[in-house]
Amino acid sequence: MGYLQPITRLPGIRLSDLQDIDQQKARIDANTHQFVAGLPANNVLLTGARGSGKSSLIKALLNEYAPRGLRVIEVEKGDLTDLPDIVELIGGRPERFIIFCDDLSFDEGDARYKALKVVLDGSISAPPDNALLYATSNRRHLMPEYFAENLESRRIGEEIHPGEAIEEKISLSERFGLWISFYPFDQDAYLNIVAHWLQSFGCGQDEVVRAERDALNWALERGSRSGRVAWQFARDWAGRHHALPKRPSRQRIRTVRPELPAAAHKRSGSPR
Repeated sequence: MGYLQPITRLPGIRLSDLQDIDQQKARIDANTHQFVAGLPANNVLLTGARGSGKSSLIKALLNEYAPRGLRVIEVEKGDLTDLPDIVELIGGRPERFIIFCDDLSFDEGDARYKALKVVLDGSISAPPDNALLYATSNRRHLMPEYFAENLESRRIGEEIHPGEAIEEKISLSERFGLWISFYPFDQDAYLNIVAHWLQSFGCGQDEVVRAERDALNWALERGSRSGRVAWQFARDWAGRHHALPKRPSRQRIRTVRPELPAAAHKRSGSPR
């Protein structure tokens, strides 16, 4: 048996901090706005390049819409079997809930994905109107796929109808009504993100220009020009050059029921 642990310190990231993903940001922002307003909205699957802002988007959306009643419950993959209980628990509340699963994927033979299918759209009981599921993954279909599975006419192990097994895998991701894909950043986009974060840490334009070569070398060493790498470089460079960071103000959330935090994390076991 598990419990929900409140999160009292929220990241200060805002939608405006997420650079060069304008199309993806606009799509999920519109969907979340509809949801908070009580309009029809979809479950969302965010897939693609690592460090491109998928998880940060969820945190920024919480900061944007928490004053209007949005709440986030983060559920780890190991706790997916508890999703039906969580949905039932929050069904009667006035707030709007995003159930967030980060870095979601399933190995071959992992049966926990079936609990996720039931919550998304696979039970005789209708899901509550005040809950959606947002998930991030590096796999679009969430489960491993193999070249041999594309050869339906061939025998694959003891599977008589391998095409049906493939459909079983694809059907999971299809239950998310909105798919949003993220792609690797090019050099200009990477430097633009670096500049944004350096400025947020108090660096002037001349310092931003001076840091460009170091930023490119930093990305080369890590083999990635992701938004995460850009943020890590900006923290390092600003810190080493004695720039004073501008700490984002912590947002104070007013709730209808004061005991309910803006975000919670599903934990296994009993609370201490």
